[in-house]
Amino acid sequence: MATISTSARLGPAGTANAGVARRARGRLAGQIVRTLASALIALLFFLPILWWGLNSIRTTTEIFALPPRFPFDATLDWYRVVLGNADPNPQGGAAGAGSGITKFFSLPYLGNSFLIGGASTLLVLLLATPAAYALSRFRLRRRKDIAFWILSQRMLPPVAAAYPLQVMFQRFGWTDTYHGLILVHTAINAPLAVLLLLSFFDEVPRELDDAAMIDGASRFGAFREVILHYVRGGLMATAVLAFIFSWNEFLLVLVLTTGKIQTVPYASSTFTTNFATEWGYLAALGTASVVPIFVFILLVQRHLVRGLTLGAVK
Repeated sequence: MATISTSARLGPAGTANAGVARRARGRLAGQIVRTLASALIALLFFLPILWWGLNSIRTTTEIFALPPRFPFDATLDWYRVVLGNADPNPQGGAAGAGSGITKFFSLPYLGNSFLIGGASTLLVLLLATPAAYALSRFRLRRRKDIAFWILSQRMLPPVAAAYPLQVMFQRFGWTDTYHGLILVHTAINAPLAVLLLLSFFDEVPRELDDAAMIDGASRFGAFREVILHYVRGGLMATAVLAFIFSWNEFLLVLVLTTGKIQTVPYASSTFTTNFATEWGYLAALGTASVVPIFVFILLVQRHLVRGLTLGAVK
């Protein structure tokens, strides 16, 4: 008896439908694999932050317990001391006895980081936005050379500028001043902001400038009323990155201050001495410093993603 193949039984239409089903299953399997891989990568990046946050609500005994204890009795004592200026030794304890640290209250340092980061980010945008627009729109003879020179300023390691800046700050009386740190943070973040915004402005067609000026707008009016509208996402992305870089800056704050104006990274370093490390207080301050950045990024997530992808495709 002759054997009838599956393709013959199904016919042309059945064969096509089977092929479509196989491709659909293949796409679904690929999507599942990509999703699982993305989730695993995200977990690897998020796990240290999660562990740090858990340590900020553990007691000292539970922080050093091996293997880690789950569940555990949560406590907010570290936060009460670091953010609320509570007594670290309410019952005559020995907080700081091993490390020699006597000051744990760190809320003012968060305020310093917000002030310096916010002010420097605003200055960065005010300087970098018109500079990037000019590089994008005006026909400059050495445009690429200028762009490379700007990039080279960001490539300079901060340690190379630390000593000259320290000498300059001492002569000008800028040591332990907010405006000095704000200007330095602006200087180190402005080059990167110019290059980022340059790619965003290059994505906006020049015809929009021409159309606005034909309608009677000046060059500045076209820039302000039309072009800035199209690069709002890029401006937001640049602002977030500039703020994060300023928030995380440690070396220049260490060199250009004597400890009177401390930021979060500087304050975190004071919880470690040659004798011991106050892990509970350090975890509480580290977690508290991450939360504002995380919330801010969530609030501007839509603009941030749009801005980061604006200049990605030519």
